[in-house]
Amino acid sequence: MSEIQKFLFDGLPVRGAIVRVDSPWQEVLTRRANNSETGAYPAGLSRVLGEMTAAGLLMQSNIHFDGALVLQIQGDGPVRLAVAEVKSDLRFRATATIAPSQQDKIAADATLKDMFNVHGQGRCAITLDADEKHPGYQPYQGIVSLMDEDGNTLPSLSEILQQYMRLSEQLDTVLIVAANETVAAGLLIQRIPVKGEGNLAGAQANTEEQDVLGHNEDFNRIATLAHSLTEQELLELDSDTILRRLFWQETLSRVDTQGREPHFGCQCDRERVSNMLRGLGQEEVSDMLEGDKPIEVGCEFCGAQYHFDAVDVAQIFSAPATNQNLQDGHQLH
Repeated sequence: MSEIQKFLFDGLPVRGAIVRVDSPWQEVLTRRANNSETGAYPAGLSRVLGEMTAAGLLMQSNIHFDGALVLQIQGDGPVRLAVAEVKSDLRFRATATIAPSQQDKIAADATLKDMFNVHGQGRCAITLDADEKHPGYQPYQGIVSLMDEDGNTLPSLSEILQQYMRLSEQLDTVLIVAANETVAAGLLIQRIPVKGEGNLAGAQANTEEQDVLGHNEDFNRIATLAHSLTEQELLELDSDTILRRLFWQETLSRVDTQGREPHFGCQCDRERVSNMLRGLGQEEVSDMLEGDKPIEVGCEFCGAQYHFDAVDVAQIFSAPATNQNLQDGHQLH
């Protein structure tokens, strides 16, 4: 069963979320495997993409934002780009682009360095892109290196995102994610600032010190418990069992998730693809037509194929453009 649970530790400045995604994650992998142009993801890459999906779901569930949270890693190795996008209703999609001729060179146990950071230029970005955009709107984006302070590639996505939260958001965070061919799952534990609206300052002493990174004793204790969770447990146990085993001495208050659950969904459609082609210009699109052979446009996220013949192309450039954002993830064939 795919689900996400959010919770608070009663009386403590700590919140958490746990996610488990099975059949929707399997659908992502199946669609990719059935794509005749690309074939299945290498096992090492599918694992990282599943971890990105779990992390994106946890982060999106933890904020009040009407739009898309996009987590992406841009690499300088055989994997050029990996993307997981999560909408506010927890609809998600994910894809990755592998450099030509590198598909068979990514080992099942490939590390982040092997796939994304061979030359030390890999980057991880988190983007918040609102559904409603006013004139001049620019999405928020935070970027973090895949390297630690000593110049070494961080060994896991969890550590990359924990570094991002620590440096960019100034929040103590524990993130544990894991994925295989059937499940993508994760646990997020985060310190809530003691000071501020809706805070716990009235019940806390030395609030200034408690809001300093690494100084909150309650969070540090909960974090130690969370770090005892293994990837195997995360993948094999249901969410309630995990929470009970980790935090049996704590009182947890569940937060209503309004019936939302993770589900796969792609926003691509023929109209959006038509707008993309229109943006290329009539001359360039007309040059793509080869006799009676139509233009083929494939969505990397869901595998849908769109075909446009000469009549379709003529209609595209005779009809007015719709006011839609162009969508990424489309490949021309």
